[in-house]
Amino acid sequence: MTATRQPAVAGSFYPADPHELRRLLERYLHAAPADATAPRAMIAPHAGYVFSGPVAASGYARLLRSGHHYRRIVLLGPAHRVAFRGLAATSASAFATPLGNVAVDREAIEAITDLPQVQVLDEAHRLEHSLEVHLPFLQLTLDDFSVVPLVVGDASAEEVCEVIEALWSGPDTLVIVSSDLSHYHDYETATRLDSETTRQIEALDHQGIAFDQACGRNPVSGLLLFAQRHGLKATTLDQRNSGDTAGPRDQVVGYGTYVFN
Repeated sequence: MTATRQPAVAGSFYPADPHELRRLLERYLHAAPADATAPRAMIAPHAGYVFSGPVAASGYARLLRSGHHYRRIVLLGPAHRVAFRGLAATSASAFATPLGNVAVDREAIEAITDLPQVQVLDEAHRLEHSLEVHLPFLQLTLDDFSVVPLVVGDASAEEVCEVIEALWSGPDTLVIVSSDLSHYHDYETATRLDSETTRQIEALDHQGIAFDQACGRNPVSGLLLFAQRHGLKATTLDQRNSGDTAGPRDQVVGYGTYVFN
C-alpha cells in the first residue's frame, strides 16, 4: 500500500464532494439527540449514509458535544472483501477521505504486530468500507487525533480483546467497533432479531451473538469481553433498520449505536 490509503467508497457510500459531505454530516449530527457524556467505547454501523448515517450520528453527536479530547481512535471492523485469520493492520501512514487525511498511529501498530493474531495485510484494507465510512464522522467531531485501523477476520473474542487491551491508554483512547446488525429480513423479523442482539450487547454477552445477528460479530464480541473485564456498561443510543431510514421494508438491514462507560 502507498503511504496514504485512498478512499474506496467515496461517491457510493457517502458523497465524494467535500462540501456536500460536510453538509450531510452536519445535518445528521444536528438532528441526533445526545448528551455530553464522553464514551470510552462505541459500536456504530457502516452502511451507506442514507441508510445508517442517522443511526451512527447518535454516537458521533455525543463525541462532538462532550468536547472530550481523544488522542487515539482504535477502529475495528469486519472484513467484507478478503478472508484471513486474525486482525489486519495497515502499512499506510494516513487514510484519505474527501475531508482530508487521517493520520495512522504507526507507533500503536508497531506495538501490536508482535501479537500472533495481528498481521500487516494491506489487501484487507484496500477496498474495505467498514472502517472508511467512520472516518468522515470522526473528522467532523474530533480534533487532533490518530487512528489505529484494524480489519478483523477470523478471530476469537479473546484475541480481539487482547489487542484492545494492548492499545488501551486510558481516557484519551476511544474504541469504535463497526458493525451492522441483521441482513435482508422483512421488517418485523429484523426488528425482533435486532432487539435480541441489543439485549445481548447490553448484557455484555460476548459468547451469544451469532454471525447472522451482526456482520461485525467478531470485533463486537471482543469489545463486549473487554467491557465485561473493565466494568463498563453498555447503553443503547439508537436501534433501527433501513426500513426506518430509507428504502422498502421487505428486505432490510439493521443498525444500532451503543456506547460504553
